[in-house]
Amino acid sequence: MKFRLHCFAQSGNAYKAALMLNLCSADWEPVFVDFFNGATRTDEYLELNEMGEVPTLEAKNVTLAQSGVILDYLADAFELFDASSVPQHREVLRWILFDNHKLTGNIAPLRYLRQFTDQGENEVTAFLERRATSALSVLERRLDKSEFVAGDEPTIADISLCGYLFWPDEIGFGSWENYPAIDAWLERIRQLPGWEHPYKLMPGYPLNNGESDDES
Repeated sequence: MKFRLHCFAQSGNAYKAALMLNLCSADWEPVFVDFFNGATRTDEYLELNEMGEVPTLEAKNVTLAQSGVILDYLADAFELFDASSVPQHREVLRWILFDNHKLTGNIAPLRYLRQFTDQGENEVTAFLERRATSALSVLERRLDKSEFVAGDEPTIADISLCGYLFWPDEIGFGSWENYPAIDAWLERIRQLPGWEHPYKLMPGYPLNNGESDDES
């Protein structure tokens, strides 16, 4: 089955889906979405994804939005990175919801403001950094006890949670040296066959290269 993933290189949420496809050795192609020039607000794109977000996955008979839904679909389709039991499935879902609300939910806008705008530091970035730091501390404690967030093997919960964390400098943390368990976990993810950095895996980097080149 051929998959088409509408994405762009700077999107951590799109990266979650792209990474999953690559880790599953899927037959897939990235479709560049020119997010920074308003492509997700066009009538054409809204017809594809009424939420006006990236990523959007086109499969054989289905079009899906929202990274967590896409990850769940792909885990079922490939029978990889999935839970092995109903209780573990709930645990995977718990961490994906935590990611969307607490981790990505704060880190993504913090990175956007710092990396892609000229607003500088302000009350909003300070608030988001406090919230992001709190979420990172929760993840650090979890990974200090377990190789992966939902057990001894990687699942889509890990793929969701790592989506924005390969850009520590762009987020404003420089590195993850203050979070050694997270740092070690990210290295384990890097060692998975098929891992690639988001700027290599998806089109549109760098922004000023003149090529075809959120959620987001």
